Amino acid sequence: MTICIFGAGYVGLPLAYAFSKFYRVYCFDINKNRISKLKKGIDLNNQFGKRKLVNKNLFFIDNLKDIKECNYYIITVPTPIKKNNTPDLSYLESSSKTVSKIIKPGSVVIYESTTYPGCTEEICIPILEKESDLKYNKDFFVGYSPERINPGDKIHTLNNIVKVVGSNNRETTEKIKRLYNKICKKVHIVSSIKIAETSKIIENVQRDVNIALINELSVLFHKLNIPTQKVLEAASTKWNFHYYKPGLVGGHCIGVDPYYLSYKAQTVNYFPQLILAGRRFNESMGRYIAVQSLKLLTKKKINLQKARIAILGFAFKENINDFRNTKVLDIIKELENWKLNIKIFDSFVPPEEVKNIHNLKIYKFKEIKKFKFDLIIIAVAHKEFKKKITFYNNYFKNKRKKIMVDVKNLFEEEEYKKNKYAFFLL
Repeated sequence: MTICIFGAGYVGLPLAYAFSKFYRVYCFDINKNRISKLKKGIDLNNQFGKRKLVNKNLFFIDNLKDIKECNYYIITVPTPIKKNNTPDLSYLESSSKTVSKIIKPGSVVIYESTTYPGCTEEICIPILEKESDLKYNKDFFVGYSPERINPGDKIHTLNNIVKVVGSNNRETTEKIKRLYNKICKKVHIVSSIKIAETSKIIENVQRDVNIALINELSVLFHKLNIPTQKVLEAASTKWNFHYYKPGLVGGHCIGVDPYYLSYKAQTVNYFPQLILAGRRFNESMGRYIAVQSLKLLTKKKINLQKARIAILGFAFKENINDFRNTKVLDIIKELENWKLNIKIFDSFVPPEEVKNIHNLKIYKFKEIKKFKFDLIIIAVAHKEFKKKITFYNNYFKNKRKKIMVDVKNLFEEEEYKKNKYAFFLL
């Protein structure tokens, strides 16, 4: 048995590592630098810590000529959105064309990339057929098994999650089930590719809508001068209350998937209301946080043209280096409209990549000691930011005008009051 995995990122790499304990695995990626590092056992995403990645069954390659005939081809490429919030299927289409050039009769192609219901059958399978001159469900077979990787999560790992698998062919579904049973404790079978696609996308749509509700409640509670966190703690004592925290909703899943589903809905003349309303509200949170920051500066009579601001965190969530679709960027852009002096601190994200993509300079957190600020915004709950509140006292220009905006509620309201801070808690 030989498996080829397309994509050596957050989804593809754990799959390749897990399957290589049982089968010969090729992990292919067009990023030559990433493959070069992986060959040396270096994971730039830091998912594996000090575990040894290189073994006799696992081959990292950036050239398809290095791939020998495989039984299974698993596609784990990104599925982002375009600037107009419509699906960007370029990676999915490109990888499907690439796979089509190397599949043979009997091959099984499995898609793990998140997409809208029907995409695999409407977009991917026709590409495979056209480019390979093989017939679907006769010469080659296709299944879908949605990824459930949660970057930074050490509990819900690949081996102990429930893996959903589905295809439009019962025999193929059983083959895929047996394959994933090798690396996952439990596999849940669905009867079609479309059901598998849809189950994945609504997982994130549901979270997005729920967080949007809590975000709106947080805005309301702030106007009513009621501490949101205390309300949530009290409400969560009821057995059927679902606890969500307010905050920025970015990343490559929750902040993207609702647009994929709404895109598909509109192709059948249905225009989602709740889904898009939740997405719009979550998209507005970066600006809201920036505005609250400006209000605090004004209240403390700090000249906005001379104000210096530290933003702690740039990744889309805590303790990872992934900054795709980070909503911290929305805070930065809004503050930049006021020509404010901003410095960003994040020791996780690669500064050279942020510079290339967003033209922003990122400092290591330890470098904060070189500067003095009027306002500190804790935007991401990285472990390196979880100091005692008095740690931050040293980094204010004026000790009597200490201002902090705590998006992640790292500190209690009482701590801010005790230490005489002007503050905003989301």
